Amino acid sequence: MNANEIRQKFLDFQVKHGHKVIPPAPLVLENDPTTLFTGSGMQPLLPYLLGQPHPEGTRLCDSQPSMRLQDIEDVGDPRHTTVFEMLGNWSLGDYFKKEQIENYFAFLTEEIGLDPSRIYVTCFIGNEKYGIPKDTEAAEIWQEVFKKAGIEAKIAEIGSATNGDERGIKPGERIFFYDDKENWWSRGGGIETTPLGDPCGPDSEVFYDFGEDKQDVEKYGQAHPASDGARFMEIGNQVFMQYKRNEDGTFSELEHKNVDFGGGLERLAAAAMDSFDVFRISLMAPIIEKLEELSHKKYETNTDEMRIIADHLRGAYLLAAQGLVPSNKAQGYALRRLVRRAVLRALDLGIGQDFLAEIIPVIAENYTELSDDILPYRANVLEVLTKEENAFRKTIMKGVKELDKIAKSCNAISGRDLFMLQDTYGFPLEISVDEVYKKGLKLTDDYQDEFEQALTEQRERSKTASKGMFKGGLSDTSDQTVKYHTACHLLLAALQQVIDPGINQKGSNLTPERLRFDFNIDHKMTPEEITAVENLVNQWIEADLPVVHAEYDKDYAFDELHAHGSFRDRYPDRVTVYMIGDSGVATEERLNKPGLGQGESSDETGSPVATQEPRWTSIEICGGPHVERTSELGHFKITKEESSSAGVRRIKAILE
Repeated sequence: MNANEIRQKFLDFQVKHGHKVIPPAPLVLENDPTTLFTGSGMQPLLPYLLGQPHPEGTRLCDSQPSMRLQDIEDVGDPRHTTVFEMLGNWSLGDYFKKEQIENYFAFLTEEIGLDPSRIYVTCFIGNEKYGIPKDTEAAEIWQEVFKKAGIEAKIAEIGSATNGDERGIKPGERIFFYDDKENWWSRGGGIETTPLGDPCGPDSEVFYDFGEDKQDVEKYGQAHPASDGARFMEIGNQVFMQYKRNEDGTFSELEHKNVDFGGGLERLAAAAMDSFDVFRISLMAPIIEKLEELSHKKYETNTDEMRIIADHLRGAYLLAAQGLVPSNKAQGYALRRLVRRAVLRALDLGIGQDFLAEIIPVIAENYTELSDDILPYRANVLEVLTKEENAFRKTIMKGVKELDKIAKSCNAISGRDLFMLQDTYGFPLEISVDEVYKKGLKLTDDYQDEFEQALTEQRERSKTASKGMFKGGLSDTSDQTVKYHTACHLLLAALQQVIDPGINQKGSNLTPERLRFDFNIDHKMTPEEITAVENLVNQWIEADLPVVHAEYDKDYAFDELHAHGSFRDRYPDRVTVYMIGDSGVATEERLNKPGLGQGESSDETGSPVATQEPRWTSIEICGGPHVERTSELGHFKITKEESSSAGVRRIKAILE
């Protein structure tokens, strides 16, 4: 069973159990400044996990392309990848632990045929300090599930993962209790770092056992589910969101408890073919085979290089197919880094010029089953990435020349010199060192420490600089951030009214201190335009307009209500529309009438009929949250208007 078949089986299985398939979010989220890329299926669903009703109901599922660059240095082992597909299903206040655990076990064993005797699970051991009990409920459900499969599942209390390395697994043990470092889910990690206001809770992870012969006791210690090594691989995580972190740091139970499940498609495919190496699955193997052909080398003796190339170019393909281009900023820099690391590894394999032209079509073939809605720019990928490949090869030539200049001015090349070459010219450390030896030049004795020190200093500078850029954001549900979110809606409406109705949002960054708003425009705003936009927003704030929302069919929202929203094809069939307008029109009673929008009534058939011109100040498809009335915002002031990129301007503003 290949990966595409497993993806479809998962979605079909969830639909059979009452779930609605929702479209995946783009890898780059417009309104989430807290992360570079979508790293999980739940990330776009945070407003609904916090309690807002989802237009598609309480049972949802999807397959979400995801990227986690924090794993980039681990790529090269059998299972780490920077890009992956996360199969997900959610219960928003509907079913809870029992149905989730039973259904996932059935999917693994009945749908994709995994051996139940090779499935191991973990649960949360509890935390006395915060009064959170041990998750015995989940453990007991697992015992019953295994019992029905003819397996006696004993329970073990491991605590920390390092304790497990010392004790390993005793006969019959199949359910393991770990602490909050392993079996507690929050966006901040463990219990202590759970963000205020966030949903959180214990999780139950599922592992597949590839056999005792895969464990390396000398290197990793005794194998157990949460240990390193090749024996156990996580194939799913069931998060039971039943708590919320309060302002005083304590935890209280959510009124509506949620289930958030995520399972990596690549790992499930590896388990289904009984391979602890995810690079053997159908989404990876054709890339490896092509690399063997181009390099005339075998995968078995060049695994690190081929795994890194396969992973990085797969990620680069998905990013470029969603419209991202290589650059020196944020997500564009990440794409550039993936391509350049792949090119370097290709050089190590002896693969020459234009190797992306050979590899990218192989990757594209793997993703023909994903729709153009998910990968709208797939036709441009080859051109975008080969251009970057050629530019980097020229960079390598330039770096060699700069290295020669440095060598003429000193007796030995330092680690700081090497860092400058990498940071300024994009000339990688590995190539610099190779060139130094090739030319018979000298390195300082502690060049590696010097390089690391320079790198650490740069990271500290970047971290300091990013505090203001990424603090909070839309996923921060503080009152001030919510105010700025609503102000963004008013700002867009004002720009459309003052300058051009065709203006659309191109991105935003919201913190508790200010808003940043990008929009398309063909000229720099004049001082008069800035003043007019600012005044209009404040006029609407002073008018104390209500902010209300309702659900509509997507086509009706766009075509009849003329609601604004990016990526129309990626929205579900039912959407939430936020409306800001005068109190004579925008009432909850009116909005809650099915199928009706502003300025409409219904005929005898129940179909909407226009009766007056729309009177909304702003009408947008949005997940929220927002204030209830515009008067809560305060005074709106534009502090800066500047260029963001070609054809895109940026406004920074504050609420006083």
